[in-house]
Amino acid sequence: MTQSHSEPLAPSDDDLVAAFQIEGWPVRGRITRLSDVVNDILTRHAYPEAVANLLGEACALAALVGSSLKFEGRLIVQAQGDGPVSYVVCDYDSDGSLRGYCRYDEGRVAEASQGFVRPGARTLLGEGVFVMTVDQGPDMERYQGITPIEGETLALCAERYFDQSEQTPTRVRLAVAQLATEKGFVWRAGGLLLQNIAEDDARGSTQDVWERAQALFETLGEDELVDPTVSSQTLLWRLFNEDGVRVFEPRTLRAFCRCSEERIMTVLQSFGLDERKDMVEDDGMIRVTCEYCSRTYEIAPEAVG
Repeated sequence: MTQSHSEPLAPSDDDLVAAFQIEGWPVRGRITRLSDVVNDILTRHAYPEAVANLLGEACALAALVGSSLKFEGRLIVQAQGDGPVSYVVCDYDSDGSLRGYCRYDEGRVAEASQGFVRPGARTLLGEGVFVMTVDQGPDMERYQGITPIEGETLALCAERYFDQSEQTPTRVRLAVAQLATEKGFVWRAGGLLLQNIAEDDARGSTQDVWERAQALFETLGEDELVDPTVSSQTLLWRLFNEDGVRVFEPRTLRAFCRCSEERIMTVLQSFGLDERKDMVEDDGMIRVTCEYCSRTYEIAPEAVG
């Protein structure tokens, strides 16, 4: 099922990711808008604004890239470096589940944030690497692509990744914002990914069309990607209305963590008895907090075995 530009525009479509095709062009893409999902992930920890923004971008990017998986599996978007943020990661499961986490030095982030411009990925992460990992399950070997962190934004890191690891001309725009609502401030995120389909004998050169598509892409404002009153169809129509755009059935996204008491028990059993004794708190319980969702598990030492 598809929706074309001639059909009525849909209302704001949050927590979805959808593929699209520009009619008659060798150009395809995906668009995502995140509200409750990204707000849930970003508010699980008391992240500084700059760190929350970086993690929100990673969530939008993981949804854009992960939704292209043609099999059951997982895409992991991560970046790590020697900067104030040592690690940012977001997992996308093929059922549309997202989870994410940042590890950072609060003092160094505060120092980097002293200015009029919110620090971007390069400033926060420093020297390091950007990594995308495709996990097809325990019976298949993981595929991993690694590129240096270059460019101030996570979007530029992704573009460089696709250029070097996939040899696919790609443009990415990511946006994160905290908006005031009746319920207080909430986080929103959005992203758009545009790719040039490789030329072949039948299609011929696609360079001219790709350059035109990029020129239209540059007119997209980050504020539009996080505006709750503007739907994905409206945004795509604004960009490509002269040629038309076909939007395919969207995929629903949700915040989800794979932690469980069973997984925690397995981890604890991997430690020796003396190590587990050191974990016991004054009330006789072992407490383990998931770094992703912040849920704390209380385990009786005797239950570990």
